[in-house]
Amino acid sequence: MQFLKESDFAKAVIKKLIDCGWEEDVLYYPTEEELIKNWADILFKNNRQIDKLNDCPLTKTEIDQILEQIISLQSPMKLNGFINGKSVAIKRDNADDKLHYGKEVSLKIYDRQEIALGESRYQIISQPKFKAKSSILNDRRGDLMLLINGMPVIHLELKRSGIEVSQAYNQIEKYYHEGIFKGIFSLIQIFVAMQPEESVYFANPDESKFNQDFYFHWEDFNNETINYWSDVIANLLNIPMAHQLIGFYTVADNSDGILKVMRSYQYYAANGIADKVSKNNWFDGKQLGGHIWHTTGSGKTMTSFKSAQLIASSNDADKVIFLVDRKELAIQSLNEYQSFKNDNESVQATENTNILISKLKSNDYDNMLIVTSIQKLSNISEDSELLKQDDIKNISKKRL
Repeated sequence: MQFLKESDFAKAVIKKLIDCGWEEDVLYYPTEEELIKNWADILFKNNRQIDKLNDCPLTKTEIDQILEQIISLQSPMKLNGFINGKSVAIKRDNADDKLHYGKEVSLKIYDRQEIALGESRYQIISQPKFKAKSSILNDRRGDLMLLINGMPVIHLELKRSGIEVSQAYNQIEKYYHEGIFKGIFSLIQIFVAMQPEESVYFANPDESKFNQDFYFHWEDFNNETINYWSDVIANLLNIPMAHQLIGFYTVADNSDGILKVMRSYQYYAANGIADKVSKNNWFDGKQLGGHIWHTTGSGKTMTSFKSAQLIASSNDADKVIFLVDRKELAIQSLNEYQSFKNDNESVQATENTNILISKLKSNDYDNMLIVTSIQKLSNISEDSELLKQDDIKNISKKRL
């Protein structure tokens, strides 16, 4: 189907998004102030319980407290941790809330495990207004923006038929350099450049780090590229996939200070491993291994990390062991795992078998990821106690 007008293409995209789980009530031409108010309303509805907002709406100054936290974090990578931190703390100044006035309360903003379960909201924004950051620049309008729980997390730039998709992502870069993705718009995690016959997606890289090597086409399970616009929406931007994309398949890489998003083959691998683990009976004595093949430079460590993280966060395991064949690789993997992890996760090394056993038995760490090598596990004294079958039975829910 050909779209001779960009406006017609935008209407078709909106309809498809609604068909794929996004809300029907589209917000047209909102300003930043209107989007902030929309977010405040959603925060109130999701936190009106007595132990949170006590049925007293957020004041402007309380919302300003949240916006100040966003401004202080600045980078998309750090804001990924803010979004996935589940909650944000404010000090109540609404005098109507006599229970919490002058006290700190914690508000739920987003839960990556809570997909379409009543409190998660999925809104479409058409042509959001961006105020220019300089008097010599014109105000701008985006094409489409997708909000989860009131937060703009995905931005789509569209082009009509016959226009190269490169013009869409070049426009995103131009807008970024003009400074329009600030304030509440700095929460954007994923950009999508789309024209009817081709689409690319990429993580918000921060202003100075745009790199077209990390602009990806979405592919199916057999690595066949999905290009047609409605298929891209059905496979990449549907609910629950868009919710999972923000919560599980973006990676805040502290080693180089940028936000990353998984390629499609990494998604299928990590998701497949986690799904297999969730359905496995670990005590039937019929354990089978698996094989995931990656080429050099294809992101093996990130795939393994996300697999381990998905297994741990789904409560299918208390601790996950990443076992490699040599010390040098263990050290490299440990450093990468630690750069990928969230603040509430623990990534630890083991020097020998005894330490591994003690960490498996310990209840001190939840969602622990353990990185070790066969060489280290062979470093064990003759009188050391090996992990026996009785130990395995006593380690609740541990997956070895």
